[in-house]
Amino acid sequence: MKIQTERGIIDISQDVVAGIVSECANNCFGIRGMAYTNKTDGLVHLLKRDAFKKGVRITIRDNAVSIELHIIVRHGINIAATGNSIISEIRYKVEKMTGATVDKVTLCVDGIMTD
Repeated sequence: MKIQTERGIIDISQDVVAGIVSECANNCFGIRGMAYTNKTDGLVHLLKRDAFKKGVRITIRDNAVSIELHIIVRHGINIAATGNSIISEIRYKVEKMTGATVDKVTLCVDGIMTD
């Protein structure tokens, strides 16, 4: 994504946006971690801290960002309330940090885990 300013052009990669999204999601209450579905066995895996970006898919078109996020939540939380909180937090942080418009955030809850 390229952003034109009066001082020049800023180029922000998809990995930077994915890092913002994964960090934001993992700091939200009720999230156990990011999820990744293995294509060979079809099982959902909890990602380690250094591989969180695998649970995020970023699409950028005309400086509008679309985000797909796969998470695993803690047992006993209200999934709808937690999901709405995560979506609004991600939208706010990405727009504030990059200056781009967030077109949509798709949140996929791939599993529930106990502590």
